[in-house]
Amino acid sequence: MTALAEVPAAADLIRLSDPDITPAELAAVERVLRTPNLAAGAVTEAFEEAFAAYLGRRHAVAVASGTLGLLMALRAHGIGAGQEVILSPYGFRETQHAVSLSGARPIFADIDYWAGTLAPEKVAVRVTPDTRAIVAANTNGHPAAWAGLRDLANRHGLVLIEDSTEAIGSRYQGGLVGTFGDTAVFDFSQPGALCCGEGGMVVTDDVDIAMALRRQCRHRLAERTSVVVGATAPYQAALSDLASALGLAQLRRLDEILEKRRGVQHLYFKYLQSFEGIKDPYVGPDVTEVNWFLYQVHLGTRFSRSSRDAIVDDLRLAEVEAAAFGQPLHLQRHYFDLGYRRGDYFVTEKVADRAIALPFHTHLSEDQIAHIVETMKDASVNVGAGAAIY
Repeated sequence: MTALAEVPAAADLIRLSDPDITPAELAAVERVLRTPNLAAGAVTEAFEEAFAAYLGRRHAVAVASGTLGLLMALRAHGIGAGQEVILSPYGFRETQHAVSLSGARPIFADIDYWAGTLAPEKVAVRVTPDTRAIVAANTNGHPAAWAGLRDLANRHGLVLIEDSTEAIGSRYQGGLVGTFGDTAVFDFSQPGALCCGEGGMVVTDDVDIAMALRRQCRHRLAERTSVVVGATAPYQAALSDLASALGLAQLRRLDEILEKRRGVQHLYFKYLQSFEGIKDPYVGPDVTEVNWFLYQVHLGTRFSRSSRDAIVDDLRLAEVEAAAFGQPLHLQRHYFDLGYRRGDYFVTEKVADRAIALPFHTHLSEDQIAHIVETMKDASVNVGAGAAIY
C-alpha cells in the first residue's frame, strides 16, 4: 500500500478546481463522525429540506450523483425504452449519459453559439411523435433559454427536465436555476461551487414524482417489510449523512462562496481584456446572473482544435491545470453506435474545438491569474494563430 507521504506533491500546480472548505465544513463532518450513523439519515433529510427551501421547491431528494439523479428523474416520469429524449450534445456529459442509461433514445439538438445552451428553435425541429421529454442544461453556469423551452414543452405535451449540474446560484429572468423544469437535477462533485465530494439533488414540486424518486433511491430500514416499497427495485443511490453534512455546511455558505468566485471572475476579465483572439464568457439578455462552473474561454476562429490542444499543453507545462471543455456526446463511441457522426452538429463542434476551461476556484490569487493569462498569450503566439475572434 502506498502511503500518502509517498505521493509526489505538486505545490506549484495551479489546480483547475479546489473546493472552498473552512472550519465550518470540518466541524460538520466531525459531528457526524462522532455519531453512530454515517449512512443516509437525519442529516441527509436536513440537507434535502434546506435545499428545497433554498430553491422554493416542495421536494428535494439527495442522491449519489447527478447522473443517477437524472436517470431516476427520467424513470419517475415514466420515460424509457421506445421513447426519445431531446438534449444537447455539449456540456457535462457524465450527467447526460443518463438518457442512454434509461433505455430512451438520445436525440441531439444543436446549441446556441453564444450561450452554449440548447437552442429552442433547434429543439423544435427534432420533436417527433416518439418524443417524451426535453433535457436542457444550464451549461457551464449559463442559464438555458427557459421561456422558449417551456413554451415548446407545453405545446407538445413534453416533460421538461432541467440539468443544473453546472449552475447552482445562476438566475434567469430573476429566478434561480433549478426552478424552471418540471424536475431539476444538481450535482455536488468538483468543480462545482457547492462540493461534497460526490453527490447530487433532484428537486420537484410534484409529490408523485418525489415519491417515485425516493422509492428508486433507497429502501429505509423501517420500510423493509412494506409490500409497496418492496415492489420497487431501488438503485441504493442515497447520499450519506457524512456527505450531506459537508453539503449542508456548504449550502449555508453558498452566497459567500459564490461572491468569492465572482471576485476571481472579475480578475480574469481584467487580464483578458488585453488578449486579442479570444471570446470572453457570454451572458444572455434574459440572464440575471451567471455563476460559472469553470472559467471557460473560446479561442478565435483561426485557432484549430490542434492549436487549442497545444495551448492546453503549454499551460500544463507552466504548472496550470487547464482542459479542453468537453468532448461532444455525438462524437463518443457509444453515440457513434447510434448513428451520429462528426458534422452532425456544426455549432457544438465549432465551440467544443476551441473551448478551454481555466482554473476557477476561490483560492486563486491575482498573481496566479495574471500568470495563467500571460501563459495563454505566449502559447497562442507559439501556435501562430491570428487574432480573429468570431
